[in-house]
Amino acid sequence: MKVAVVGATGMVGEVMLQVLAERNFPVTELIPVASEKSVGKEIEFKGKKYKVVGLQTAVDMKADIALFSAGGQTSLDWAPKFAEAGTTVIDNSSAWRMDPTKKLVVPEINASELTKEDKIIANPNCSTIQMVMVLAPLHKKYNIKRVIVSTYQSITGTGVKAVQQLENEYQGVQGEMAYKYQIHRNAIPQCDVFEENGYTKEEMKLVRETQKIIGDKSIAVTATAIRIPVVGGHSEAVNIEFSNDFDVNEVRNILHHTEGVTVQDNTDTYTYPMPLFAQGKDDVFVGRIRRDESQPNSLNMWIVADNLRKGAATNTIQIAEYLVANKLV
Repeated sequence: MKVAVVGATGMVGEVMLQVLAERNFPVTELIPVASEKSVGKEIEFKGKKYKVVGLQTAVDMKADIALFSAGGQTSLDWAPKFAEAGTTVIDNSSAWRMDPTKKLVVPEINASELTKEDKIIANPNCSTIQMVMVLAPLHKKYNIKRVIVSTYQSITGTGVKAVQQLENEYQGVQGEMAYKYQIHRNAIPQCDVFEENGYTKEEMKLVRETQKIIGDKSIAVTATAIRIPVVGGHSEAVNIEFSNDFDVNEVRNILHHTEGVTVQDNTDTYTYPMPLFAQGKDDVFVGRIRRDESQPNSLNMWIVADNLRKGAATNTIQIAEYLVANKLV
């Protein structure tokens, strides 16, 4: 299996390489790809050194699978070129997610929709992935009417520059700013740019992508996305209104039996999900599961996941694993 990693020197690209190695993905030849300024650099993968190549070189090398994490414009420009060369692209940017001709995939939920003809497959947004992992099994059972979500998002979602900004601010050093404001000891109520409706792109991704992945446009979603000075992962306070009533213990049981979800929910022992403990793990953690006493058929919960792993790299590689296992590449 010849695998290209586009954006191999970036934050998500590095985690992709780590996850490929951890999961023993059948890589016979690795093609690390990055921007011109990184071409020629060496990266190590499973004890071997590989030279970083440019995009055109990578297209010409005809990989079986290309894992993209290099920004939306790069994906728009180059994913079709890889696809034309016969490579199946799994793209981690927002470029193709809402394209009606492209599948938006969380393997545990909708990988069965994939076919050999899907040459560009979209990986959802990090904050969407962890939320739909919990919503999908509950929607099947109780039918979700409405979701209200507030996110508390890790600076790693912005990238290396944001991590550096926080480090500088800890140390009282002046440096390059990833955000308009200081992030140390702060919470910034803006993730991504604002749209005309007053919501940010990140907030609208939670709306549009959730409906597409679950395959139900009737689910009403409203979101507020906040950036906080945390590195371990994204947290979400989620309120769900169902068409049908539920039993809280049954909800816990459904989630307990959902692949890729870990329930951490015991107030007696102060057990609940936190980014500190989610970091470096592939599961989505859910806790603080309780009935919303202000509204019928409604539930509150707290969802946490490592946004660089299940929110990005791991989900991408799980899609690749599905393609291999089902002989779609």
